[in-house]
Amino acid sequence: MLTKDFSYNLPEDLIAQNPTDERGTSRMLVLENGCKISDSLFQKLPEYLQSGDLIVLNNTSVIPARLFLEKESGGKIELVLERIISKRELIVQLRANKTPKPGAVLTLNDKKIFLIKKKIKDMFLLNYLEEGEIIDLFNELGHMPLPPYIKRIDNSIDKDRYQTIFSDKPGAVAAPTAGLHFTKDMLDKLSENGIKNVKLTLHVGAGTFQPVRENNIYDHKMHSEYMSIDKDVINKIIETKNHGGRILAVGTTVVRSLESAVNNGVLSAFEGETNIFIYPGYKFNIVDMLLTNFHLPESTLLMLVCAFAGKEKVMEAYHHAISKQYKFYSYGDAMLLINKK
Repeated sequence: MLTKDFSYNLPEDLIAQNPTDERGTSRMLVLENGCKISDSLFQKLPEYLQSGDLIVLNNTSVIPARLFLEKESGGKIELVLERIISKRELIVQLRANKTPKPGAVLTLNDKKIFLIKKKIKDMFLLNYLEEGEIIDLFNELGHMPLPPYIKRIDNSIDKDRYQTIFSDKPGAVAAPTAGLHFTKDMLDKLSENGIKNVKLTLHVGAGTFQPVRENNIYDHKMHSEYMSIDKDVINKIIETKNHGGRILAVGTTVVRSLESAVNNGVLSAFEGETNIFIYPGYKFNIVDMLLTNFHLPESTLLMLVCAFAGKEKVMEAYHHAISKQYKFYSYGDAMLLINKK
């Protein structure tokens, strides 16, 4: 299967550069049972759910993972944290006009902050040169790590809106964007209708924006991300399935987490790294419905959605969304895919 099979042309003006004025007011495209496409609103989500269904959310919290630094030569360089791996070491993405080399020192406010140790594929391993905790530096001076297709600097609004209302596990460097639509009122209304929710954690890494560079998708190697699902969540999911309820995964991160926790057909508590790559042909074990945003062409996230609802119909739905002027990507509109009525 070729990467180019998942390509589409998106007018640049359909890439959402800002969130909606109010959280939860996005449009929502609905694809039912891989055949029926309809236009709706996120506020109407409860109409597509039934008492006894269960919503699974990702409670990761986005850290202010972007720093604007300088090389000793004075050249500007942007750093996006991927992961802190020890008290003195971290893995990052670096963006500059000229890629820095191992041994280079990066400064902030005329202080030597990081030493580049080596390059690891598209990332860099750095040494932290200051005293104190690495995370404290980001919390004090970092910016929200908006995706590269949002062509502006982050602002005070992003501190709230590029974070879900249920985020409480710091560690992500990109938001689980399907969760951005939810408000407290929406969750309360769903609960009143007999639709409960549970939470797991997957810390979204900067690698989520990395393109698939291989011509054949089977040659692609996924990045790893930390995830955790505890036993209570597993038991509620199993109980829901046993009583005929459906599982709604909010976002591709939740799908990947749930499927990673299945071993020989059995769903179990899990904590560790996952690099699961889901593409057409994959047999899903847990998820009956998926709420997600619209994803980049030729991305692993689009491939997952195509695996869930059928490639031809998903690509048809994307072209429908473009014709109807839906907004795409992180701050864009939602898409609800229903595989079990």
